[in-house]
Amino acid sequence: MSNPVPSGRPTPPTPPGGEPRPKPPAPAAAPPAPATRPTVSVPLSRPAPVKPVGTVSARPGPAGTSSPRPPNPPPAKQPPASPAPTPRPGGMPPIEELRKRPIGRILVKMGKVSREQVVEALAFQKSKGGALGRILVDLGYIKDIDLNTALAAQRGEELVNLEGVKIPDEAIKAVPAQIATTNKVLPIEFDPATKRLTVVMASSENFRALDDLRQLMGYTVTAKIGDPEQIERLIARNYTAAAESMGEILSELNSDAALKDLEHRGESIDLETIKNAADSSPVKKLINLVLLQAIKDKASDIHFEPFEEEFKMRYRIDGVLYEMMPPPKHIAPAISSRIKVMANLDIAEHRLPQDGRIELNVNNQPVDLRVSVLPTMFGESVVMRVLDRSNVSLDLDKIGMRDDDMGVFRQLINKPNGIVIVTGPTGSGKTTTLYSALRELNDPSVKIITAEDPVEYDIDGIIQCQIREDIELTFARVLRSMLRQDPDIILVGEIRDKETAEIAVQASLTGHLVFSTLHTNDAPSAIARIVDLGLEPFLVTATLEGVLAQRLVRKICPNCKTPYTPSEEQLMELELRPEDVVGRNFFYGKGCENCNNTGYRGRMGIYEIMLLDDDMRDKIINHASTQVLRAEAKQRGMRSLRECGLLAIYDGLTTIEEVVRETIMEEE
Repeated sequence: MSNPVPSGRPTPPTPPGGEPRPKPPAPAAAPPAPATRPTVSVPLSRPAPVKPVGTVSARPGPAGTSSPRPPNPPPAKQPPASPAPTPRPGGMPPIEELRKRPIGRILVKMGKVSREQVVEALAFQKSKGGALGRILVDLGYIKDIDLNTALAAQRGEELVNLEGVKIPDEAIKAVPAQIATTNKVLPIEFDPATKRLTVVMASSENFRALDDLRQLMGYTVTAKIGDPEQIERLIARNYTAAAESMGEILSELNSDAALKDLEHRGESIDLETIKNAADSSPVKKLINLVLLQAIKDKASDIHFEPFEEEFKMRYRIDGVLYEMMPPPKHIAPAISSRIKVMANLDIAEHRLPQDGRIELNVNNQPVDLRVSVLPTMFGESVVMRVLDRSNVSLDLDKIGMRDDDMGVFRQLINKPNGIVIVTGPTGSGKTTTLYSALRELNDPSVKIITAEDPVEYDIDGIIQCQIREDIELTFARVLRSMLRQDPDIILVGEIRDKETAEIAVQASLTGHLVFSTLHTNDAPSAIARIVDLGLEPFLVTATLEGVLAQRLVRKICPNCKTPYTPSEEQLMELELRPEDVVGRNFFYGKGCENCNNTGYRGRMGIYEIMLLDDDMRDKIINHASTQVLRAEAKQRGMRSLRECGLLAIYDGLTTIEEVVRETIMEEE
């Protein structure tokens, strides 16, 4: 930070990276001019402002006189002082002139960059993307402190100086350690009566984290921008533990007065009691800890389940459910009500199912939570589907498909028209595969429209429509309207009925490429499913180009991967004999800290692609069985899910148990 401007007439600023600008020569024999600011031909930044005429520092005396400032009264007792703004750099214009200006213009006016450097950064931004301020930092033209000062000025504020600031205990207690450390948010003031919280953040790019504080904690939040190093240092100093343990929170739950009121009431709990319990600090802390831990562990679902004698909390990680330390059963209504509040659901409704959505921001990444509330015999079961976009790569080359299968699939999705179906059970990765295909096909010369229930990920350049059956906005109705929108490619989230199937066929016959999904055990079974919906076989053969079936299997943890020799019983599960696997290597994960002692970390896809040629179409028209279609497809080179899984075992990527678990049903 540069030094404050000394008193007296300001001098023109020094251009960044250059020599001091010479003073313009005085005109010859010019008469004395009034004391005004000198004119500079092309200044890169504005000089420090001169105090307006008439503004004085001392208290004015009687008219016509000037009296000295009276002695200061004794200081009154004040609350902890707010952090002082960082002194304004010399040559920096008034904050009012910078508010709401583009960040590049602000940095030029601050004298930190030249216009040429901003133009260079804008060209880089146009080709590579990213925030302009961050690009200027990466190019080495400015420092982080310069960017934060400019971002604060853009909001009409000055950068907060946290040096020597003492933070009140109530402010630290107001924000859980998990939220402070994860989002780099430092609380500096908190009023428990009004629930007004003031925080300092490292960047305005993370201001979506404020929504988390408002939603998770119910505060009115004011945010300021500060130096990232000061913020991290004060977070580390004030939050001695990285996060509160589940045991500490459960101890708070047992001692909370509002929650004790629920313990002996049974079903006769009034709405006001539930509201008070849901608003209690331990309940908020518990839900925050559960959500943040689930996102950290890359869980796909979070379950809150009431039973007759207990209340369970479980995560689904890599397709398998794991139990957490259970909270007391009597707080179940408070937990479900708190989640309803966060998802904008009706907390007074306990008889009907409800669906909602919560949007969070963790580590500057958006996370969507799809909430489902289901009334049961012993209370409300709540399941939250975690859609963490930072964990999903919509890159077709990264979905785990083998090279030969990928070549076939790429030919399939690049057809000019026809129907391509992806099939598999819920949670088998169908949406990720279709999104990856659409992202590869996405181009300014192509119009893509989707109808989904729900829209899971936003993709730039693609028009996405949300199905809402409660207002009769069904797949069939949206699909019919889509055809009037002049699309090239259409995605229908699922073909559920005959009407949707018929419109998809009509779209294909009129020159559109249509993607959709079904729920079947394998690729050949998709034909029987479509015919069962009421579609004529000749329409199926005229439009269907191919079917992709898929499953997800857990991958062996690379950190604890260990070779072993499988038993004869294990090989028999794959219909193999010891002589069939001579020279093959088999692996398993023995368990470590990286995989929570499960032996697995992450998942991969196994795939089965069935293409339709003329012979296959003849068999479909003649009502061939699924077994006949499967045999014909294998003769034409289709690799089954079981065979694809076996290759993954031989590659040392997964285990026999995983492939048997995911593919045994399709072989029966």
